[in-house]
Amino acid sequence: MDIRLVTETFPPDINGVATTLGCLVAGLRDRGHRVVITCPKAAVRRDLGEGAEVRGVALPFYREVRFGLPRRRAFLAEWREDPPDVVHIATEGPLGSSALAAARALGLPVTTSLHTNFHAYAQAYRLGWLARPVMGHLRRFHNRAANTFIPTGKQAAELEASGFERLMVLGRGVDTDLFAPARRDPDLRASWGADDRIPVLLHVGRLAAEKNLDLLAQAWSRARDINPDVRMVIVGDGPERARLERQLPGAVFAGALRGEALARYYASADAFLFPSLTETFGIVVLEAMASGLDCLAFDYAAGRQLIESGVNGLLAPVGDSGVFLDRVPELLAEGSCDRRASAREAGTHYGWAAVVDGFERNLVEVAERAQRGVQPQEGWA
Repeated sequence: MDIRLVTETFPPDINGVATTLGCLVAGLRDRGHRVVITCPKAAVRRDLGEGAEVRGVALPFYREVRFGLPRRRAFLAEWREDPPDVVHIATEGPLGSSALAAARALGLPVTTSLHTNFHAYAQAYRLGWLARPVMGHLRRFHNRAANTFIPTGKQAAELEASGFERLMVLGRGVDTDLFAPARRDPDLRASWGADDRIPVLLHVGRLAAEKNLDLLAQAWSRARDINPDVRMVIVGDGPERARLERQLPGAVFAGALRGEALARYYASADAFLFPSLTETFGIVVLEAMASGLDCLAFDYAAGRQLIESGVNGLLAPVGDSGVFLDRVPELLAEGSCDRRASAREAGTHYGWAAVVDGFERNLVEVAERAQRGVQPQEGWA
């Protein structure tokens, strides 16, 4: 097939959306499909393979996040001259909206994916009044597509109840060769001031207001009450980093990492703290489990799908910070070793091949339906 991907983010950007899209594109290209990417320019030039970087603007309060400017006329010209079999739009900003308008004007089949809970972010940035109009925009945007991909069945059911149509569940995967316990590095642990007797807690993610980072600070305080020697390592960057560094004196802030360096950090820790309540999935939980870490998360998104509490990790009820903190001592107890082994075992079942299979199959079906003039089916699968 000839597939056009329009997105605001792509590797080497460090976020779950970029990771997912990078793996999907690599998988599709390995299977012989042509994938042409359009995304905004970033500070670091991307290796898109076939594709183009276009004009983009950084968010004023979050410089690491960029969105592309509308280019409907350019898409119309490009796709008239070289029409694709299907257009996939991964983000709902001005660039994605203009791509959706152009594809529909040309009668091209379109799929979308919902990767980010923008309506939940509005609450985190004290813009709760925007939540309803943002949800309305997302609903109108995605309901104009043949299918919209969502990471879990629970979220698909919730969105369907809010008026979203034709939702398809597409899970997430992990590179289990890259993220593996074998990458544990005693020298790295020593640089953190830890040996085999001193536990290390890890957090990986964007350091931004929507990530519930105050609870992360409280969790480390609870852990230090139990064991003053416990170490905290934080991987990631963002607008909240300076505030968090003041709030967590003594913690190791590694900045943004990727590839083997990131995998070493995961494997060299002992437990993973994930307090976020705004994820559509949370791929870092899967990376942590594949690396053999005991994970504490809320019973939500990746936590709900991946963790069997007490067996391969620990869960707290959604939004119950008290229970989340009360479970921190269990991360430091002897039983955590059994959960770590079970976490690795669970993680090995989530390779990317099956995810790419599902994505490819749906794109083929959407393109074939369009060729036959068949209208998209209702409901989600």
